[in-house]
Amino acid sequence: MRFRVDLRIFLFLILFYFTRQIEMYLMVLVFGFIHELGHLLAGIIMQMKPNKVSIMPFGLSISFKVKPKDYNNKIGKGNLLELKKIIVAIAGPLTNIIIIFITQKIQLNIFTQIMVIFSNIVIILFNLIPIYPMDGGRILKGILHIAFGKKRAIEYTHKISFIVIILLTVISSIGILYLENVAIIVAIAYVWYIFLNEEKQYKMKKNIYEIIENY
Repeated sequence: MRFRVDLRIFLFLILFYFTRQIEMYLMVLVFGFIHELGHLLAGIIMQMKPNKVSIMPFGLSISFKVKPKDYNNKIGKGNLLELKKIIVAIAGPLTNIIIIFITQKIQLNIFTQIMVIFSNIVIILFNLIPIYPMDGGRILKGILHIAFGKKRAIEYTHKISFIVIILLTVISSIGILYLENVAIIVAIAYVWYIFLNEEKQYKMKKNIYEIIENY
């Protein structure tokens, strides 16, 4: 298994330190790590072997090796692998929900309890945004793959991701004006970075499908 550290994490640390939001960022980072461990545990249970672990600005990123036989077990217009991917994607936010539940049951001072619950809610909402390759986007793509097949799933997921990120940008812009919080700018910029990187992959896949269809 390979490990990689995204050096941009140090830029985020410096930024949030000077904007006096370092405590919240570190808390989000810690629970973001635990969130990804939820993905890891689910993947192992689904008999998917971890391939690469990357330390990212908002937590870990884990990729898995898949078994060829999973492609052959058909489910709808997809396969068993897509169902496994959906379960693994759900496991991350579910881990944060469990943390919130446990936090409400144990004795903590009110400030710490609020910080823990708030940071986990932020992680849940952030990851469930239906923009690929975030958890919400992965769940969406997996469901669409099973329902309509791989080609349409890729197209529909990209279109939905684009619409959502535009709406999110508009809402975030309003939030920035009223809340004057740099964290909102950082978060939306990071989401755009993820989307634009994925858009390159989408265009490559689209070109491949067009070549195959015209062959």
